[in-house]
Amino acid sequence: MKIRDAGPEDMPQVTSIYSYYVENTAISFETEAPDCAEMERRWASFRSYPYIVAEENGRITGYAYAHPFSSRAAYRRSAEVTIYVDRKSGRKGIGRALYDVLEEKLKEMEVHNLYAIVMYPGEGSVEFHERMGYRIAGRLTDCGEKFGKLWSVVYMEKMI
Repeated sequence: MKIRDAGPEDMPQVTSIYSYYVENTAISFETEAPDCAEMERRWASFRSYPYIVAEENGRITGYAYAHPFSSRAAYRRSAEVTIYVDRKSGRKGIGRALYDVLEEKLKEMEVHNLYAIVMYPGEGSVEFHERMGYRIAGRLTDCGEKFGKLWSVVYMEKMI
C-alpha cells in the first residue's frame, strides 16, 4: 500500500468511494452523491491542507483530508479531519495508515487539535477513532435526517 498526495486524476475513484457512503449509509449526511466535478472542486478548495489517498495496484482504497476547523484566525491550530475507506477494503489497516500520514503532515503545519464529526452510534466509526486516540468531546442529538430517520453525531477530538 502506498499513501500519497491526491491529485485531480484520483477524483473519479474518490467519488466512487464516497458515493457509496452517501447513497447507502448515514455516515455522510449528504443526501445526494456529488459528481466527480464537484469532488474535484472540493479537493482544489482544500489545497492548503493535506488531502491524501491510499493506493494498491493502481486502485484507490481510501482517502483522508483535513481542512480548517473554523475560518476565524484564533482556530488556526485546529483542523477538521475526514476519512473514507473503500467498503471492499476495510479491516486492512488502510484507515490507520491514512490517519498516521495525515497527522504527520498536520504536525508539520503546526496544527495541534484535530476534530472529526462522526455519526453516533455508527457502524464502527466511533470505535475506529477511539483506537486512533480520539475521544468524544460532545454530542448533537438527532441533528440530521436521512432515510426517514433522525441521526446523532459526536464531535471527537485528538491533540497531536
